[in-house]
Amino acid sequence: MGSDLTKDKTANATAGNSWFMRVLAWREKHIDERTFVLILALVVGIASGFAAVLLKYLIHLIASFVESTMQVTHANVQYLVFPALGILLAALYVFYIVKDNIYHGVTRVLYAIALKKSRLKPRNMYASLIASSMTIGFGGSVGAEGPIVFTGSAIGSNLGQAFRLSPHTLMLLVGCGAAAGIAGIFKAPIAGLLFTVEVLMLDLTAGSAVPLIVASVAGATVSYIFTGYNVEFFFSQSEQFMTTRIPYVIVLGAFCGFVSVYFNKVVEIIEHFFKRIKRPQLRYVVGAVMLSLLIFLLPPLYGEGYDAINNLLNGSANELLDNSLFFAYRDNVWFILAFVLFLGAMKAFATSATNGAGGVGGTFAPSLYVGCMAGFFFAYLLNTLGVPDGIPLSIKNFALLGMAGVMAGVMHAPLMAIFLTAEMTGGYGLFLPLLIVSVVSYGTCRIFLPYGIYARRLAQRGELLTHQKDQSVLTLMKMDSVIETDFTSVTPDMSLKDMVDVISKSRRNLFPVVADDGMLVGVVQLDDIRNIMFRPDLYRRMFVNRFMAVPPAKIELGMPMEQVMKLFDNTGAWNLPVVDGGKYVGFVSKSKIFNSYRQVLKHYTYDD
Repeated sequence: MGSDLTKDKTANATAGNSWFMRVLAWREKHIDERTFVLILALVVGIASGFAAVLLKYLIHLIASFVESTMQVTHANVQYLVFPALGILLAALYVFYIVKDNIYHGVTRVLYAIALKKSRLKPRNMYASLIASSMTIGFGGSVGAEGPIVFTGSAIGSNLGQAFRLSPHTLMLLVGCGAAAGIAGIFKAPIAGLLFTVEVLMLDLTAGSAVPLIVASVAGATVSYIFTGYNVEFFFSQSEQFMTTRIPYVIVLGAFCGFVSVYFNKVVEIIEHFFKRIKRPQLRYVVGAVMLSLLIFLLPPLYGEGYDAINNLLNGSANELLDNSLFFAYRDNVWFILAFVLFLGAMKAFATSATNGAGGVGGTFAPSLYVGCMAGFFFAYLLNTLGVPDGIPLSIKNFALLGMAGVMAGVMHAPLMAIFLTAEMTGGYGLFLPLLIVSVVSYGTCRIFLPYGIYARRLAQRGELLTHQKDQSVLTLMKMDSVIETDFTSVTPDMSLKDMVDVISKSRRNLFPVVADDGMLVGVVQLDDIRNIMFRPDLYRRMFVNRFMAVPPAKIELGMPMEQVMKLFDNTGAWNLPVVDGGKYVGFVSKSKIFNSYRQVLKHYTYDD
């Protein structure tokens, strides 16, 4: 009976596979590649939009339950419990059910594009969505944007894999999923498109632009249909921006740049701190205690923080002190100023603690949050001290500008920051100052940090794709594909006579000198011994260790290809040995790298 069941399952699988292959054959015959990619981009956009709507719904559902237990005029002990509970549920779900690393979603998408041929696992289509809804819904101080990018990218990747598409098309569909996820979660289609260009660093070509636009618009449309046409943050520009305020905007941009550096550095330091804690149970305890205490003392750090942003954008800064120990000081100007400063400074710690403890979330929302606090603090402080011309700065406008400024610096994405802020708030009337503050902040941050928060982790390992074609292609190239191992090795104690015999049987003119323990001790080039190899009187008196040479450089196995090319440029060599801990592995030649470079460039460039 068991054998019959097995045969039936095999037959069904074969029949299913045969049916799918017929579908693929029909598609190849009747639908050209360009049209098919547009259809898939639309499907990916709609699916990612639904995922964004579902994620927002789950977060809102859980958060509504938690917030129903809170009291406005008192400090709430629930802040010590619920955030820790959410992280615990998310960590247990990831550890026991997902059984995979789904943290730092955007970074993992960048890694998949660079080193995994844009292939993401099927479980990535839902795992981050569930884990982040528990983390954020119960009060984790992170954003939903990283998880929805991971989810949307996984949808695009798996759909492309199902239809056996090439790596460069797969990369495009990953970008479509990410763009649609951002567009759906923020109702910002232009920002979704720019996210793929500036953060995922996909080149915007004639062939890739239209599918990305289709996916981004589809994702935003789904969000509009299910959640209405209201913007994410309600902002009414009651005060007109005056050109006399441009110098203040420039200074705000520089201030936001320094705030961005602070945010990135704190996140990096806390990440390393948690990595040094090897036991996950201890990591959870440390992170949960840190987060719970921060939220208890500073309740606006709870969750994504969108309520706090709306309070500042609508001139209700004193409402930030609701649910806190400091409710009695909600009318004290200087206390509000200090409170906002601490909120902005501590958000980086709260975000890092959430992720470090085992929660799942991104840094999009925290960067917007910190930016809003920075812009508010900047304008509020100047108004309190007194503006030279006597005309107060618009606190609401500067809070909005701060959002764009810090996001531009943290993400290294000024265009996305401009359009995202405008689309989320409807603040298109501030487009000029948004442009100024974003560019100045990005330029300031770039002086101190060459990479954004997502790209930094991969850049430090030499695994980051960028818009620089040469660097990107070298990142995509694998060391194994260019190592040549058909060189005949010789030993240091080998005589010239034996060396000549080896030369007569070899097709190469380069010979590695390898000791008994496998260590590379030198190389022999045919041109270097041509003057002695025809002198029989030296055959028994000359040994390899006398005429071998030290190679100009050695390539360590696993070294990034960009670093390998620098070695070739610095030494002027055409062949360099590859070693693994000093032991000989093979040789890499410049010509082999050039050939591989051309193949990879053709394979990953999408410009139909």
